Formats: sequence, C-alpha cells, structure tokens
Amino acid sequence: MGTPAPFAKMNGLGNEIIVADMRGRADRVTPAAAIAINGDPATRFDQIMAIHNPRTPGTAHYIEIINSDGSMAQACGNGMRCVVQALAAETGQKLFTFETVAGILNAEEHADGTISVDMGVPRFGWQDIPLAEEFRDTRMIELQIGPIDAPVLHSPSVVSMGNPHAIFWVDDDVWSYELDRFGPLLENHPIFPERANITIANATSPEALTIRTWERGAGLTKACGSAACAAAVSAARTRRTGRTVTVTVPGGDLSIEWRDDDHVIMTGPAEWEFSGSFDPASGSWAREQQGAA
Repeated sequence: MGTPAPFAKMNGLGNEIIVADMRGRADRVTPAAAIAINGDPATRFDQIMAIHNPRTPGTAHYIEIINSDGSMAQACGNGMRCVVQALAAETGQKLFTFETVAGILNAEEHADGTISVDMGVPRFGWQDIPLAEEFRDTRMIELQIGPIDAPVLHSPSVVSMGNPHAIFWVDDDVWSYELDRFGPLLENHPIFPERANITIANATSPEALTIRTWERGAGLTKACGSAACAAAVSAARTRRTGRTVTVTVPGGDLSIEWRDDDHVIMTGPAEWEFSGSFDPASGSWAREQQGAA
C-alpha cells in the first residue's frame, strides 16, 4: 500500500459522497480503487470528490469527480456541498472558488449550515449537451421508451449542467415508473454520445418539483444536485414553474434559483458520517479510530 490519503464519508441528502484529500500529491484516485471502494458496503458511494491542489490562479482547489463505476463525472452539486462543509470545518473559511472539468464554481456555507453552490450556466444547444443529432428546440426532443402508440416515457427536455441531462415530464407519481429498468437503457441511448443522467419529474406547483434520477455512471441515487438544477431550469423553460423552486428528491429538498444572470444556484445541506484513510491506487481503506491517542 502506498502513502494513504485521508477521506471523509459524507452525504448530500442521501447522495453518498466520499471526499478524498489528494492535496500535495501527484497521484490520482484510480478507476480500480473507486470500484473497490464502492464494492465495500461501508464505503459504497455515488461520487468521489477528490480535492487536488489548484491548477488555476484564483481558485482554491481542483476537484476531480469519479463515479462509482470508475468513470469520470463533470459535475456533482451534492458532492460540492460536502467538499465545502469539509473544508469549512477545517479552515473556518465560508467562501470558496473551485475548478472542475466543467469550469469554475463558487460556493458558500451559510450561518444555518446550508451550502449554496453556483452550478454555472445551463447550455441548451444540441451540440453542447451533446446530442448525436440536431434538435433546434431542446425543450422537447423526440425520444420515447415503450410501445410507439403508448410510450411509458416520451419527449424529454434536455440540457447540460456541465453534464448531460434528460428530463421526462409526468403528471403522476414519479415512483410509479420502473426507473431502475428504464434508466440504463436511456442513459446509454445512441442519442447521447456521452451518455446522460435520466430524470423523471413532476411539477407539483409553480414553485415545486418532485424528481427521481438515474445517474450516469452511478445508477439510482437518493439525490442528484445537477439533475435538480437541470429539472428546475427545464421546468422554467417549459413554463411549468417559475425560476425559483423547491426540488424534492428521494433524500429531501433542494432550493434551486435560476438567476437573471443565467447562473443556477443550488442550496441544501451536507452531512458527515465518518473519516478514514485509503490507498488511491488499490482502494484499500481503514476507518479513523475515534478518540485514539
């Protein structure tokens, strides 16, 4: 085993997160390590948020995001809140600027413990999401699952929140759909060359949405922050809601505001579970002994 790296097992509304402290190191968390860590029930996760030294002046850290299948993710809003809580507890700092593969993100921990993350500007162009073919209006594209004359899900809104999202609108209970069955098929549909996060959404009022999400590279999760943002933006675009909504995910509620400057602000909690250390190459790990001398 190489030199171990500290980690914290956390969650953002039940979105299982591992915050890995890779500062001051030249190595990275390998796909094999991610798969091994996810294979242990104690450390099963949806995303690893690996904190690296900054690459760009003016940013605090570079954050690499790894899915539970070892693939890379561009965005994870719930994971960013966990990163902020961990760093705020360590440093006392409340405002942070991070770099991810999707761009620069600003975040803030509030006095009540909730954390806001600026998830950036949504992109609606078919080539930016990306899609495999041109659709001039991405508020609704031609895609369905089920019989042609009676599809189970159809005509999703599509958007990029740094990662690709498809939101299928329904008028009934989002739990009445077999997302565990449809999710993998839709995630890997040829229309999505980089795969996609698949969300079932119901606008329950002009200020509220209920969603469930199949996350690209992670599967069913209790919360997906970027999907909540994608659903909120798409709801406003399709005039189902206004630009500020409460999005209820299986793990709880997120507040999403699509500001006039086009930035999407997500606010919600984060929760620490336990800490330990791990080998970024193999995934072997040990829990921190509480109260040890």
